[in-house]
Amino acid sequence: MSERDGPGVGVAGRRGAVWTVALAVASLIFSAPALAHAGSLAGSLRSVPAPFWLVVVSGGGVVCVSFLLSAFVTDDETLNAFERVGVRIGGLAGGVPTAAVAFKLLGVAVLVLVVAFGLFGPPVGIANLGVLLVWVGWWAGFTMVTYLVGNAWPLVNPWRTLGAALRGRFGETWGLPRSYPNRLGSWPSVAGLLGLVWLEVVSPLAADPQALATVVVAYSLLTVGGAVVYGDAWFRRADPVARVFRLYGLLAPVQRGDDGGLSVSVPGAGLARTRERLGADDVAFVVALLWVTTFDGLVVTVAWARVLDAAGPAPAWLANLVGIVAGFLVFLGGYRLAARAARRTADTYVTVGFVAGWFAPALVPIAAGYHLAHFLGYVVGLAPALVAVAASPLSPPANPSVLAVPAWFGGLQLAFVVLGHLLSVWVAHARAFDLFPGRLQPLRSEYPFVAVTVCYTMASLWIVAQPTVGGVAG
Repeated sequence: MSERDGPGVGVAGRRGAVWTVALAVASLIFSAPALAHAGSLAGSLRSVPAPFWLVVVSGGGVVCVSFLLSAFVTDDETLNAFERVGVRIGGLAGGVPTAAVAFKLLGVAVLVLVVAFGLFGPPVGIANLGVLLVWVGWWAGFTMVTYLVGNAWPLVNPWRTLGAALRGRFGETWGLPRSYPNRLGSWPSVAGLLGLVWLEVVSPLAADPQALATVVVAYSLLTVGGAVVYGDAWFRRADPVARVFRLYGLLAPVQRGDDGGLSVSVPGAGLARTRERLGADDVAFVVALLWVTTFDGLVVTVAWARVLDAAGPAPAWLANLVGIVAGFLVFLGGYRLAARAARRTADTYVTVGFVAGWFAPALVPIAAGYHLAHFLGYVVGLAPALVAVAASPLSPPANPSVLAVPAWFGGLQLAFVVLGHLLSVWVAHARAFDLFPGRLQPLRSEYPFVAVTVCYTMASLWIVAQPTVGGVAG
């Protein structure tokens, strides 16, 4: 018997825990009424049929129960199955290079279309192909595909394609690429991610095609320049977009191996088995991803509008800047405190920094769950508009069709948030047993992280349950 194999848990006990989770989730979906926030452009998400207090309390309770349920699983065989079991997809050796070229050309073509239609297309956002491609097709739809299916961004990334082409043409003459300065670490990507989301909030990028095109051109010049000078190291360390898709890709069931082949495994297995050591800068980026996803939903709520009103004469852009930075510091500080507490509860000599980096990948499912809750109804609602405008981009319909999602869709929002947190608990559980020996030490190391996850869950569900301000891009 493995040292992780403890006394058995009765079948009735396991079934009882499963039913507890099921009933808690059901209470989120089928109780009666509170409002959820809307997506940008069209405000396509509907009210959530659950009272506010039940949403928050049940969400935190589900996470606690999920930890108790996962605590039953302490044997090597089950944990290894989660991390390593998968199906290898063979016979792709000849097709991958061809597909890679097609993806690269597609990425560059879409970038050109976004800029061209943003600058010269219709002035109304919902009738402009460039605006719809960025917000509906890419930031919402493509991002969902990345964590639900697999990460194709390294192939599609137009800035990587253009940077590689320019470096191949002029690199030898200019002595490129150069070594990325290690002193910068991943901090540029942290600042870049916070800055991009702040800019999205304070500027009319979802309503003004020319403003969006201007930002895309500026970002393209910066990113292609970094790729030319520093090569792929720029995308590994400094580019926030590439780093977001890489983290979301680790959550996906389809993974690409070092040999270029594909495999299908359990969602989250890539996060559980990654052995990349995350420093303080990388941990900050993971926490920033979690926070900006939350902030993107917070800014469209009536509660946040009241905060802006309370700011008095301070301009909205400054209040939002203070809010996004302060919220990030609170989230990061809470996570660091949890790592410090985990080191004590686990009674280990492993450093606080290592513990923080080891468990940071478990935060990614939370961000993905909230992104799915925030944007799925948005994509469903605006998909007909994207199709109609793409069919006739030069003379689009004056009022493209927008679908109204049914009222019960709000329950799905809550379920997505909760499911993301449940998967987060399981990833943390698997990583704890990879780091610490025995059965009790790994479980004790998880206590502080479960407490933080409960706080994150309740905060996320509180935001989802808030009434929203109509017409705010988010």
